[in-house]
Amino acid sequence: MYEIRFTAAAKRYLKKLKEKPLKDAFKDSLTALRENPYLGSPKQGDLAGVYGYDLKYKGNAYEIAYTIYETDGKLIVVVLAGTRENFYDELKRYLK
Repeated sequence: MYEIRFTAAAKRYLKKLKEKPLKDAFKDSLTALRENPYLGSPKQGDLAGVYGYDLKYKGNAYEIAYTIYETDGKLIVVVLAGTRENFYDELKRYLK
């Protein structure tokens, strides 16, 4: 099982969530990623090395962007989480 850590941006977004079912949907997704981090799709181009995991809640699309480290133990770092709208633009800005 992988350990999960969060960047400040991801932690801030998840802390702001008010709807309990939406929080639970994110928790369930993170639990699934702890079991198998390769469930997400690997990104290409300037986002190479980042994986994206999609989840839907009440017809809205959400995304979790993360990286996988297997050198010093098994670690997943959640880089960013949020709604799918403008997600990749924000992710590119964050990674620069």
